[in-house]
Amino acid sequence: MPKLNPATLGEWVTVYPQTARLLDELQIDYCCGGADTLAQACEERGLDLDAVVGRLANAIVDQKADSYLNYDAMSPSELCDQIEQSHHAFLRRELPRLTELIDRVLTAHGERHPELRELQAVFRELRAELEPHMLKEEQILFPAIRQLTQRRAQPQFPFGTVANPIRVMEHEHENAGAGLKKIRALTSDFHAPQDACNTWHVLLDGLRQLESDMHQHVHKENNILFPKAQQLEVSVSSNSVATPRKT
Repeated sequence: MPKLNPATLGEWVTVYPQTARLLDELQIDYCCGGADTLAQACEERGLDLDAVVGRLANAIVDQKADSYLNYDAMSPSELCDQIEQSHHAFLRRELPRLTELIDRVLTAHGERHPELRELQAVFRELRAELEPHMLKEEQILFPAIRQLTQRRAQPQFPFGTVANPIRVMEHEHENAGAGLKKIRALTSDFHAPQDACNTWHVLLDGLRQLESDMHQHVHKENNILFPKAQQLEVSVSSNSVATPRKT
């Protein structure tokens, strides 16, 4: 069994990406709750800490770490590219598809299952949050992070410091996380009722994948990219002060 000593949930998934699937299964929030310890999360969920650590250790042993990208080793600019190409592309593909599936299931089963109308409303609200969120990252925050990666002098941003848009993104991540929890509750942990049609089963599988991908997405930003970007800005700012521009 490997020696395990990550301090926070965010560090668990950063150091051992193989643990993310199990944490998702245990409904332990390692993205927005990434600053919490595993002990805190287990206490909140009523889980035995030693048993969870044992299962995490087995997950690490069972799946080779080299099958996962080392996101912590990536530069902030590389992380921006990876998040856009993977998670933003996923959302742009899946959000319209899931919207259509929810509408179809509601039309077919809404009379017998009134919870579907609430599911539709919660999902629409989540989509309305995520789509402009991605644009703000792609058009404002990520370009700023790329500028910091490429320059030795501190760029002048209209929003001051990258900490300001990061704070907004983190708040929106919390809102999205709350929406995902509502969706899980409204779908009874993604379990279909006995009278569910094939479309309903497909919908639930898509919502489960959406939750899993969003957890990875937010984890990479909150626990890896955003701290790296803020540290980089401090470093670039220090270099600018130490080496004033020639006139």
